[in-house]
Amino acid sequence: MSLSSYENSKSLAWNNWSFPTFVKLRKEASPEHLKDYLGTVNERYLIPWAMTFVPGLTVESARASNQETGNYLNFGAMPLTDIHLHSRDRESEFNINSDIQNVYILSAIGFFLILLASVNFMNLSTAYSLKRAKEVGVRKTLGSSRVGLIRQFLTEAGVISFLSLGLAIVIVLIALPYFNELAGKQIALPFQNPIFWIVLTLSTITLAFLSGSYPAFMLSRFKSAEVLKNSQNRGGGSRVRNVLVVFQFAISVFLIVGTLVVYQQLSFIQNKDLGYKKDQILIVDNINAAGSQREALKQEVQKIGNVSSVSLSSFLPTPSARNGTTFFQEGILESMDAVIIGNWRIDYDYVTTLNLELIEGRNFNRAFATDSSALIINESALPMFGVSAEEAIGMRVTNDFHRPDKENMKFYTVIGVVKNFHFESLRNNINGLSFRLGQDAKRMMVKLEVGEFSQPIAEIEEVWKKICPGQPFNYYFMDESFNDTYKADAQLGRIFIIFTTLSILIACLGLFGLTAFNAERRAKEIGIRKVLGAQVSQITLKLSLNFLKLVSLAIIISLPLSWYVMNKWLEDFSYRINISWWVFVLSAALAITISIVTVCYQSIKAAIVNPVKSLRTE
Repeated sequence: MSLSSYENSKSLAWNNWSFPTFVKLRKEASPEHLKDYLGTVNERYLIPWAMTFVPGLTVESARASNQETGNYLNFGAMPLTDIHLHSRDRESEFNINSDIQNVYILSAIGFFLILLASVNFMNLSTAYSLKRAKEVGVRKTLGSSRVGLIRQFLTEAGVISFLSLGLAIVIVLIALPYFNELAGKQIALPFQNPIFWIVLTLSTITLAFLSGSYPAFMLSRFKSAEVLKNSQNRGGGSRVRNVLVVFQFAISVFLIVGTLVVYQQLSFIQNKDLGYKKDQILIVDNINAAGSQREALKQEVQKIGNVSSVSLSSFLPTPSARNGTTFFQEGILESMDAVIIGNWRIDYDYVTTLNLELIEGRNFNRAFATDSSALIINESALPMFGVSAEEAIGMRVTNDFHRPDKENMKFYTVIGVVKNFHFESLRNNINGLSFRLGQDAKRMMVKLEVGEFSQPIAEIEEVWKKICPGQPFNYYFMDESFNDTYKADAQLGRIFIIFTTLSILIACLGLFGLTAFNAERRAKEIGIRKVLGAQVSQITLKLSLNFLKLVSLAIIISLPLSWYVMNKWLEDFSYRINISWWVFVLSAALAITISIVTVCYQSIKAAIVNPVKSLRTE
């Protein structure tokens, strides 16, 4: 729609924040020059404008006031491509945006999963080095150099990595449609892009080197004489393997804690008292298509059965239009006393439709002609005006202070105070807000009675077609709009569960392999113990105890770290949970239970083997 059709667009006042402004720069222009210029707008335009109606105000006094109070107003710019991921702290965006923090979190988890897989490869390679010790000894005896052996083992790691790459591409092709559905994205593998293949190839080579370097250097240092005499019988690298097992389970425990905290916070958001009733409210969009028939549309919809109440407004607690203005109390025009709060235009039925609670005063009423200049404010606006709820009733304020004839300023009289309700994301504090009557609504809220919704929606559509023929009938439910606000967080929670499961699976695979190797290496010891009368339970405990100590150490390291990181994540929410002690207990219990099941399976399997079978293979 044309800008000139909006009355506000003709105002020269600098307290009008109604219009997002986009600036297209010339190709040779520097964004920094624009930002430098915007930094001068405050003193170049806004303060001189305010000086026309604020006695004694100067650029210098405004500058000093900013330094003294810490209150300031700056103009800035953001690149269009940054908005989606970098504007979570900004209000009045056109769409619900995502957050760069989520990208960092998921990237870090993906990196940890690759690291876990590399740790497994290193662990199992060093653990099974005994099996290849004689091979190394023979090769060295036949003239192989250490460099040649290192090259061989790194090549083996590279072959495994590239085979894994091929398998990974197949798995991604199969899983990508499901992931897109989960994440709400349309991601496709860019096979035609050479950079994609270059990055994959370099990443695979790097991964092969990182995961294969330690086993390669460790195996190649074996001395042929000692190996062939069978004195090198420990398999090498036990201390490093232990460190890597601790690292694996520390990551797994961290992800378990993270998953529990994310879901607790999402549950808190879904069940928190928002201060208004979002259920059973149907939103009909673009009712400005009805033009002067908006009120007739409302009256016709109100007559439909199962419709409890109807309200017209562009401003909703869920994502919708936002507007703010600057108010001064009557008789006060000092810049220090300016109050900038939200200013929503609503109708007589808005408060009752949303079930907002009035803590003082009354609602708008058709019986009072003076309500055309009345105002309702929320609790957060009270300290901004420096009054209590009782003192606010009857207070007169103006946003018409910029006119030259001050004696003709228009004033609004506060008639009510509503209890605070969440009209922004729970990431934000509840700011000051005011309501006044207005006739420029673009949305209609229809509160439905409990029951089947399809019939009343069909009847509302019939009324729409009669009053707005040829115009599309678009509607949605307020609770759906609310859920969309936290859709990215909900998706993050589901992805967290998948990644946590994968990390635990990878860690358990590594532990499973190490336990199997440990049992195989100690087969004769187990046989001797059984011959001497040891019970299966005693042997199982003996084999499992060392690994359980490592898992316990991982838990001790991981829990403080996970508490710190998840508290940092929760700091983004003004309204959030406190992390309960049971989250850490449950995470530790899950990790221990999973590790016990993994270790005990192999330990019991080794303990029940006939000792004759293991002792006669000397």
